[in-house]
Amino acid sequence: MSIKVKNPKDSHTIMNELVLPNDTNTLNNLMGGRLLHWMDIAAAISAQKHCNRIVVTASVDNVSFKHPIKLGDVITIEAKVTRSFNTSVEVRLDVWAENIPSGSRAKSNEAYYTFVALDKEGKTVPVPPLEPVTPEEKDLFAGALRRRQLRLILSGKMQPNDALELKALFFKD
Repeated sequence: MSIKVKNPKDSHTIMNELVLPNDTNTLNNLMGGRLLHWMDIAAAISAQKHCNRIVVTASVDNVSFKHPIKLGDVITIEAKVTRSFNTSVEVRLDVWAENIPSGSRAKSNEAYYTFVALDKEGKTVPVPPLEPVTPEEKDLFAGALRRRQLRLILSGKMQPNDALELKALFFKD
Protein backbone atom coordinates (compact mmCIF):
# COMPACT_ATOMS: atom_id res chain seq x y z
CA MET A 1 0.00 0.00 0.00
CA SER A 2 1.49 3.34 -1.05
CA ILE A 3 1.16 6.41 1.14
CA LYS A 4 -0.41 9.46 -0.52
CA VAL A 5 1.64 12.66 -0.54
CA LYS A 6 -0.19 15.51 1.22
CA ASN A 7 0.02 19.29 1.20
CA PRO A 8 0.05 21.53 4.29
CA LYS A 9 -3.47 22.76 3.46
CA ASP A 10 -4.75 19.19 3.98
CA SER A 11 -3.92 19.52 7.68
CA HIS A 12 -4.98 23.14 8.16
CA THR A 13 -7.03 23.44 11.35
CA ILE A 14 -8.68 26.49 12.91
CA MET A 15 -9.94 26.30 16.49
CA ASN A 16 -11.68 29.07 18.44
CA GLU A 17 -12.09 29.43 22.20
CA LEU A 18 -13.69 32.11 24.35
CA VAL A 19 -11.64 33.07 27.43
CA LEU A 20 -13.96 32.60 30.41
CA PRO A 21 -13.35 33.34 34.12
CA ASN A 22 -12.30 29.74 34.84
CA ASP A 23 -9.54 30.10 32.21
CA THR A 24 -7.88 33.12 33.83
CA ASN A 25 -5.52 33.99 36.65
CA THR A 26 -6.06 36.66 39.33
CA LEU A 27 -5.13 39.39 36.82
CA ASN A 28 -7.91 38.22 34.46
CA ASN A 29 -5.31 37.01 31.96
CA LEU A 30 -5.56 33.64 30.24
CA MET A 31 -3.42 31.08 32.07
CA GLY A 32 -0.52 29.86 29.93
CA GLY A 33 -1.23 26.22 30.74
CA ARG A 34 -4.80 26.55 29.48
CA LEU A 35 -3.54 28.03 26.22
CA LEU A 36 -0.97 25.25 25.83
CA HIS A 37 -3.78 22.71 26.36
CA TRP A 38 -5.89 24.29 23.61
CA MET A 39 -2.85 24.50 21.32
CA ASP A 40 -2.12 20.81 21.92
CA ILE A 41 -5.67 19.91 20.87
CA ALA A 42 -5.52 22.03 17.69
CA ALA A 43 -2.08 20.66 16.80
CA ALA A 44 -3.20 17.06 17.41
CA ILE A 45 -6.21 17.54 15.11
CA SER A 46 -3.90 18.93 12.41
CA ALA A 47 -1.44 16.03 12.81
CA GLN A 48 -4.26 13.47 12.71
CA LYS A 49 -5.62 15.02 9.51
CA HIS A 50 -2.20 14.58 7.92
CA CYS A 51 -1.48 11.10 9.26
CA ASN A 52 -5.01 9.63 9.28
CA ARG A 53 -3.84 7.97 12.48
CA ILE A 54 -3.87 8.39 16.22
CA VAL A 55 -1.04 10.72 17.19
CA VAL A 56 0.65 11.51 20.47
CA THR A 57 2.54 14.64 21.46
CA ALA A 58 6.29 14.06 21.32
CA SER A 59 7.52 17.60 21.97
CA VAL A 60 6.47 21.19 22.43
CA ASP A 61 9.00 23.85 21.62
CA ASN A 62 9.48 27.46 20.64
CA VAL A 63 6.40 28.67 22.47
CA SER A 64 6.55 32.43 22.75
CA PHE A 65 4.08 34.56 24.69
CA LYS A 66 3.99 38.01 23.10
CA HIS A 67 1.31 39.69 25.24
CA PRO A 68 -1.41 38.76 27.73
CA ILE A 69 -4.76 37.45 26.55
CA LYS A 70 -7.63 38.93 28.53
CA LEU A 71 -10.88 37.62 29.95
CA GLY A 72 -13.54 37.80 27.23
CA ASP A 73 -11.08 37.62 24.31
CA VAL A 74 -11.72 35.13 21.54
CA ILE A 75 -8.71 32.96 20.75
CA THR A 76 -8.13 31.66 17.23
CA ILE A 77 -5.54 28.90 16.91
CA GLU A 78 -4.34 28.01 13.42
CA ALA A 79 -2.35 24.83 12.96
CA LYS A 80 -0.87 22.98 10.02
CA VAL A 81 1.80 20.39 9.38
CA THR A 82 5.08 21.94 8.23
CA ARG A 83 7.04 18.73 7.62
CA SER A 84 6.71 15.00 7.98
CA PHE A 85 9.54 12.70 8.87
CA ASN A 86 9.47 8.89 9.10
CA THR A 87 6.88 8.41 11.86
CA SER A 88 6.47 12.00 13.09
CA VAL A 89 5.19 15.38 11.95
CA GLU A 90 5.98 18.93 12.98
CA VAL A 91 2.98 21.25 13.39
CA ARG A 92 3.21 25.05 13.39
CA LEU A 93 0.68 26.98 15.46
CA ASP A 94 -0.24 30.66 15.36
CA VAL A 95 -2.49 32.09 18.06
CA TRP A 96 -4.55 35.24 17.65
CA ALA A 97 -6.42 37.09 20.40
CA GLU A 98 -9.42 39.18 19.45
CA ASN A 99 -11.39 41.60 21.55
CA ILE A 100 -14.68 41.58 19.70
CA PRO A 101 -16.23 44.74 21.27
CA SER A 102 -13.18 46.86 20.39
CA GLY A 103 -12.48 45.08 17.09
CA SER A 104 -8.80 44.64 17.98
CA ARG A 105 -6.96 41.48 16.92
CA ALA A 106 -3.33 40.68 17.66
CA LYS A 107 -1.00 37.74 17.24
CA SER A 108 -0.37 36.43 20.71
CA ASN A 109 1.64 33.24 20.38
CA GLU A 110 3.35 30.84 18.06
CA ALA A 111 4.83 27.41 18.59
CA TYR A 112 5.93 24.13 17.08
CA TYR A 113 4.59 20.80 18.32
CA THR A 114 5.82 17.38 17.20
CA PHE A 115 3.57 14.33 17.05
CA VAL A 116 4.25 10.65 16.45
CA ALA A 117 1.73 8.47 14.60
CA LEU A 118 0.69 5.19 16.22
CA ASP A 119 -1.26 2.10 15.22
CA LYS A 120 -3.93 0.44 17.38
CA GLU A 121 -1.26 -1.42 19.35
CA GLY A 122 0.65 1.78 20.13
CA LYS A 123 3.50 1.06 17.70
CA THR A 124 4.90 3.85 15.55
CA VAL A 125 3.85 3.84 11.90
CA PRO A 126 5.08 5.70 8.81
CA VAL A 127 3.37 9.00 8.00
CA PRO A 128 2.54 10.45 4.57
CA PRO A 129 5.16 12.66 2.94
CA LEU A 130 4.47 16.40 2.88
CA GLU A 131 4.84 18.51 -0.26
CA PRO A 132 4.90 22.25 0.48
CA VAL A 133 3.34 24.51 -2.17
CA THR A 134 3.61 28.18 -1.23
CA PRO A 135 6.89 30.04 -0.57
CA GLU A 136 6.01 30.28 3.15
CA GLU A 137 5.28 26.52 3.31
CA LYS A 138 8.61 25.82 1.59
CA ASP A 139 10.48 28.02 4.11
CA LEU A 140 8.78 26.30 7.07
CA PHE A 141 9.52 22.90 5.50
CA ALA A 142 13.23 23.74 5.08
CA GLY A 143 13.51 25.11 8.63
CA ALA A 144 11.80 22.06 10.11
CA LEU A 145 14.89 19.90 9.66
CA ARG A 146 17.00 22.38 11.65
CA ARG A 147 14.32 22.64 14.35
CA ARG A 148 14.17 18.84 14.52
CA GLN A 149 17.92 18.55 14.90
CA LEU A 150 17.86 21.13 17.70
CA ARG A 151 15.08 19.21 19.48
CA LEU A 152 17.05 15.97 19.17
CA ILE A 153 20.23 17.58 20.51
CA LEU A 154 18.40 19.14 23.46
CA SER A 155 16.75 15.82 24.30
CA GLY A 156 20.08 13.96 24.14
CA LYS A 157 19.03 11.87 21.12
CA MET A 158 21.55 13.44 18.73
CA GLN A 159 25.13 14.59 19.09
CA PRO A 160 25.76 18.20 18.02
CA ASN A 161 28.40 17.08 15.50
CA ASP A 162 25.74 14.99 13.72
CA ALA A 163 23.42 17.98 13.21
CA LEU A 164 24.64 18.85 9.72
CA GLU A 165 21.79 21.25 8.89
CA LEU A 166 22.42 23.25 12.06
CA LYS A 167 26.19 23.25 11.59
CA ALA A 168 25.73 24.61 8.05
CA LEU A 169 24.16 27.76 9.55
CA PHE A 170 27.31 28.52 11.53
CA PHE A 171 30.23 26.99 9.65
CA LYS A 172 31.14 27.34 5.99
CA ASP A 173 33.25 24.66 4.31
